[in-house]
Amino acid sequence: MEKKAIQIEFLAKGGPYSPVVEAGDFYFFSGQLPIDIGNNIREIDDIKKATGICLNNIKRTLESLGGNMGRVVKVTVYLRDMSYFNDMNEVYKEFFPSDFPARTCIAVKTIPGDFPIEVEVVALR
Repeated sequence: MEKKAIQIEFLAKGGPYSPVVEAGDFYFFSGQLPIDIGNNIREIDDIKKATGICLNNIKRTLESLGGNMGRVVKVTVYLRDMSYFNDMNEVYKEFFPSDFPARTCIAVKTIPGDFPIEVEVVALR
């Protein structure tokens, strides 16, 4: 199986990684931070806004690749504090109203940039 790195111009770039890798029938997303490059927003305080920015970046990327959020099969959410869980879920359900993808949610000590959340997904091509 071959893999292909995909560069997405509206996503923040912060290291030696590809934002998305296509392999077989899947897209593998690197973790998305709550950074909206187009509006120069870096959300570090409000978990609802931060969750929305992360998931909107994923949605926009999938749409730019000809897909949609319904193609997401696995989500991993990293939270700086598990007390954010309910607020994150409230926004999450706006992006995944039914047929939820598989998901893991993990509390971590820190996220680069002191962000409150990072989200990665695997989606069908």
